[in-house]
Amino acid sequence: MNERYSASGLMNPFFPDEVSFGDKGVTFKVRKLFKSTDNFVFYTDISGVEIESGIFFSTVRVIPRMRPEIIINNFTKGDAKKVKELILRQVQS
Repeated sequence: MNERYSASGLMNPFFPDEVSFGDKGVTFKVRKLFKSTDNFVFYTDISGVEIESGIFFSTVRVIPRMRPEIIINNFTKGDAKKVKELILRQVQS
């Protein structure tokens, strides 16, 4: 499984957050103007996924075990749901 989802370019056209799915885990890239953070989490280490939806965009919160939560912003509602479904499918298998 090698899928990738990027946040909407409307809110942050130059540095969108990104989620990349691999065989053993998922990588979250949270980008800012002067720094970027890459977090790789094994599927087995994820205890939950939450979506906070606004009018147009959604925030995805991934809750890993023994680590602080990972927050990725400005995804379309459809992409946020797909990201959550894919993570939960991998966590449960």
